[in-house]
Amino acid sequence: MIDEELNTQFKEAVVFMNDYTKPLPADLLLKLYAYFKIANKNYDNPGSKTPLINAFKANALIQAQNISVEEAMRSYIELVNAKIRKT
Repeated sequence: MIDEELNTQFKEAVVFMNDYTKPLPADLLLKLYAYFKIANKNYDNPGSKTPLINAFKANALIQAQNISVEEAMRSYIELVNAKIRKT
């Protein structure tokens, strides 16, 4: 079971990213995408109309497929705090 503090921190990081407007490197966005999808137990196929984007998203999910929901939440939070909030 996910503890309440972790869930709150994850939601805050997601809100921060949803409001973030500066450009970010594609590799960072793909990691965030994969962690977000795993943290939310959303295993649907990527929904882009562009096959190449779908391929990159699918690859990001494959690379992160062996982490738990909790690990995905922590990784998402750490990535936001270390790479984005610091700038």
